[in-house]
Amino acid sequence: MGFLGWTAATGGLLLLMSLASGWISRGPVTGFALYLLAGLLCGPWVLGLLSVDIAAHAELTKNLTEIAMAASLFITGLKLRLPLNSHGWQIGLRLAFPAMLLTVGGVTLAAHWLAGFSWPLALAFGAIVAPTDPVLASLISVNDARDSDHLRVSLSSEAGMNDGTALPLLMLAMLLFEQQGALSWTAFGRWGLVDVLWAIGAGCLIGFGFGRLIGQYATHLRHSHQDVAPNDFLALALIALSYAAAQAVDASGFLAAFAAGVGLRRAEIRVSRFYPPEEYRDSDCRPPAEELVNPNARHSLSETNPTGSVGLVVSDALSFGDTIERLFAAAIIIVLGVTLAHHWDANGLWMALLLFVAIRPLSVWLATAGAGMSAMQRLTIGWLGIRGIGSINYLAWAYTHGLAGAEASRLSDMALTLVVASVLLHGMSVTPLLNWRQSRLAQKKR
Repeated sequence: MGFLGWTAATGGLLLLMSLASGWISRGPVTGFALYLLAGLLCGPWVLGLLSVDIAAHAELTKNLTEIAMAASLFITGLKLRLPLNSHGWQIGLRLAFPAMLLTVGGVTLAAHWLAGFSWPLALAFGAIVAPTDPVLASLISVNDARDSDHLRVSLSSEAGMNDGTALPLLMLAMLLFEQQGALSWTAFGRWGLVDVLWAIGAGCLIGFGFGRLIGQYATHLRHSHQDVAPNDFLALALIALSYAAAQAVDASGFLAAFAAGVGLRRAEIRVSRFYPPEEYRDSDCRPPAEELVNPNARHSLSETNPTGSVGLVVSDALSFGDTIERLFAAAIIIVLGVTLAHHWDANGLWMALLLFVAIRPLSVWLATAGAGMSAMQRLTIGWLGIRGIGSINYLAWAYTHGLAGAEASRLSDMALTLVVASVLLHGMSVTPLLNWRQSRLAQKKR
């Protein structure tokens, strides 16, 4: 099929997804599942129009998934408006660190004793498939800055922060793989100081600093110059600068992108608190600044105030960042469907079942003990741990850092099969499960 054919096919798919968006949001089949199906149809198993091997193009895969993840993490952080000491954030910390450590540990044991992987590769497999995905988690994450549902906030903050746990463990696995398990205390100490403590701390500080400072400065410039022109590239600038600055000093670029979104939101909160609109001056419950302005009518605004200016800044960032996230997510999931013909391994299905039904729920249950959550909430969070583009990125990263061999090929086949199972199984269950939860909550309020 030539260029015009592919152009028409792409346009047709996007048109179909746009027209069916209402039906998709109400039904059990998600947009990501349909993108996956489109990839399967185009791949070697059905029409044979495309043949892509993610492992053979690891560098390109890593770069593309990094863009998608960084954009998604930034948007996720920007939508989290609850105070950092709120219950949702506290649960998110438990999920991103203790629960993630338990999940990686459980998968590592299963991969070694049941799948027969060596300990380094078992740890790598655990680190690759354990973290929840920030891109596909949009199905269950906060909808907008007004969303104060603690379950959604917890899952969103977990997706934003769990790179602080999983990626260092993948780095440790690759060190063990390269040195055949004989890791010196010096190398282990450097890993702990640089890849864990420094990467997490510096990544968060760099990203938060960029988001907070650029957000306030952009607001100041808009207000000083009465500027209402669109500034769509602000989100891209923040994502690129925070990610690149963190990576340049061996800090976590993903945590920096997430923290940049959080920092920009904190800038909005600060401006809205000190310069509230007249109708909200005596109210402690102020809506997000982006809801107080109409970006589509910006040219009709005769004057701006600081809150209106920061509202335009945030709305531009949300709009552009969300578009980048959805475009890259669609492309990568289609490629995942195409490449599955090269990486299918049925053993990944029972490993997926073990992770989804036992390891993840048990890890969440233990990590949230004493957190003041109902059993229903803990079980729901334990199930809603979708895997996706983050796992593909980690796998590509491992390949670009020395992962090789027949055992490594089996690892990638099982990991990609598990990701596909998660896209389908979690995607199909999320809407019915959340609807059931919402009806239960509504009954309790009566």
